[in-house]
Amino acid sequence: MTAVAPAIPVAGPANRSAKNRSLPAWPVAGILLLYPLWWALGLGVLIFPLMAVPMLFLLVRRRTAGRPLRLPPGFAWWAIFLIAVVVSIAALGADPAGTVVERASSRLPAVVYKLSMYASLTVLLVYAGNLTEVELSRHRLVRLLGGMFVLTVAGGLLGMVAGTFEFTSPVEWLLPSGVRNKGFVRSLVHPYAAQIMDLVGGEKPRPAAPWGYTNTWGNNFCLLVGFLLVAAWASRSAGKKALAMLCLVVSIVPAVASLNRGLWIGIGVLVVYVAIRLVLAGRLWIIGAVLVAAGTLTAALVATPLGGTVQARLDNGKSNGVRSFLIEKAIDGFAASPVIGYGGTRNTLGGRNSITVGESAGCERCGNFTVGGNGQLWQLLYAHGAAGTVGYLGFFGYGLWRFRRDRTAIGVAASGAIVTSFSAMLWYNSLVTPLAFMVLAYALLWRNWLEGKDNE
Repeated sequence: MTAVAPAIPVAGPANRSAKNRSLPAWPVAGILLLYPLWWALGLGVLIFPLMAVPMLFLLVRRRTAGRPLRLPPGFAWWAIFLIAVVVSIAALGADPAGTVVERASSRLPAVVYKLSMYASLTVLLVYAGNLTEVELSRHRLVRLLGGMFVLTVAGGLLGMVAGTFEFTSPVEWLLPSGVRNKGFVRSLVHPYAAQIMDLVGGEKPRPAAPWGYTNTWGNNFCLLVGFLLVAAWASRSAGKKALAMLCLVVSIVPAVASLNRGLWIGIGVLVVYVAIRLVLAGRLWIIGAVLVAAGTLTAALVATPLGGTVQARLDNGKSNGVRSFLIEKAIDGFAASPVIGYGGTRNTLGGRNSITVGESAGCERCGNFTVGGNGQLWQLLYAHGAAGTVGYLGFFGYGLWRFRRDRTAIGVAASGAIVTSFSAMLWYNSLVTPLAFMVLAYALLWRNWLEGKDNE
């Protein structure tokens, strides 16, 4: 009797080719799952261009191995936007009326930073869309995004109870003092829990961790909350469902304490959109659910100090005048350079009442405001003109239309994130993490469509 030895796989050309055609999940999962680590190290948003390098390499390797590379539907719109961003750099030396005169070279670092981030998130979009269910399932990606909402709530609570918490990150330590002390660099590499602002009488902390700014924190809150609900709905564990609901209830506290009116409006837009989608799908129970949730929230605001906080914020619109001033400046700039804009933002001469008022050690917010810094829409119009604005809005608008028949829970959450981002662009800028979550939402819609799930 002859014994037959089991076959031993050999790493031959065929096996190596199959390996080269696959995409590992770790570049995307690593960004999301380990984001608290990146934030603590001082990498934060810098992790996106760092991870874009291996993602681009893996995409090219798979393409050269013979597997086709897919681009998302409507990518031509996004290409128009990217081209407009590059072309608009030609106007970087222009000094629009009422803005601080600077050399183009001094404006270039910020422009290169933004361009690198747009390019990195483009790679993220293509990479996430080309992953298969085996490599990184849509449900796992939703769970990772839901986890980012939990992280947002945790950061909000940290900002409330330890508003002055901050520390010097390892990356910050490695930078020369002349570099790390620059405000822009410090905002990238210096972790802190909250922004201290005087909006309702007296300086109070407004949650920012781990997103750097209170406005970014509020923007991400709106973009991510839907994914937590979908992840909880899909879970078979009653304990996980209960924890998700607890997180949602607890999130009300930092959401109110943030004094972030844009967040409150964004949540309202998201609820209305999801309710309409579900009603059109015949799920009329959502009407009762929204009414119960609204009643519960109203009772909580009346019975707790949170209601007084909301009313105080509504009664004190200190930023309204500045926002109106900057919107007017952005529109004037767009009218003067409507096609390609100015390549980037500009600082105003003085404040809204006088050109002699500017930033100082005693009053950092008295003047020299950033035109295009108070909303993605205004930045697009001012920095990249009609070409960039049409490309950017066209891409996400096309996605909403193309995938409008996707009635899955993932599809509704992903499209809801994009819808709420359209309202947010009136007062929030998208770079970096909000736009990252927007392109991941787009990738989920795209993959749902590829898997033939949009009619379920």
